[in-house]
Amino acid sequence: MDRMIYVAMSAARSAQQAQTVTSHNIANISTNGFRAIRSALDSAPIPGQGLPSRVNTVAQPEVWSTVQGASLATGRDLDIAIQGQGWLAVQGPDGEEAYTRAGNLRINPNGLLENANGRLVLGNGGPISLPPYEQIFLGEDGQISIIPQGQTAESLAQVDRLRLVNPPADTLMRSGDALFSLRDGSQATPDPTVRIASGQLEQSNVNPAGALADMIEMSRHYEMTIRAMNTAEETDAASARLIRLNG
Repeated sequence: MDRMIYVAMSAARSAQQAQTVTSHNIANISTNGFRAIRSALDSAPIPGQGLPSRVNTVAQPEVWSTVQGASLATGRDLDIAIQGQGWLAVQGPDGEEAYTRAGNLRINPNGLLENANGRLVLGNGGPISLPPYEQIFLGEDGQISIIPQGQTAESLAQVDRLRLVNPPADTLMRSGDALFSLRDGSQATPDPTVRIASGQLEQSNVNPAGALADMIEMSRHYEMTIRAMNTAEETDAASARLIRLNG
């Protein structure tokens, strides 16, 4: 019974962890640029006396989907969608460089470019500062140009360039708030081949139907493990009664 209960308990815990991951994905279906997370588990025998019959589940490093989300046309000048692979560099909560696919940008009261979560967008020399303008243009290479306030199209001026990077996916780790950072704490080198499209937003790459199916499957799996533990308990109690009767 010890082996059965231990394996069932370990399975129930892994099902709970998978449900947590799936719930997080479902909660971010409408989050721009969100990358779906996948739970990864492995088995690890528990050493001890007797046969190695007890097995524990060990969480593996988080895996996330690299599939690009669908693009939604907004027509808004400060909305951008990265085309293909690549990331937009922003200032993370700790002040260090972080990366995101969310391109819903805005200008704060201090004239600094930031994303919808208030993270400052980085350019060639740090946070991007924009002077008052009549119109703004974001080129496919990330170049930011404006027509200064009170001027005409002939006065078009280049202000800065979005810091666009494309580090290998296996060097990135999720750091919360739909942000990623390099595992070694360094900064990625700007990649001139990364391209953006203005007037568009990349949506979450979570598959709603698939996520819901995963949630139902994990819920049923959890119920099965609980029933297995109950069966083990009932069998153990029946065995104890038989022993008392024979005694």
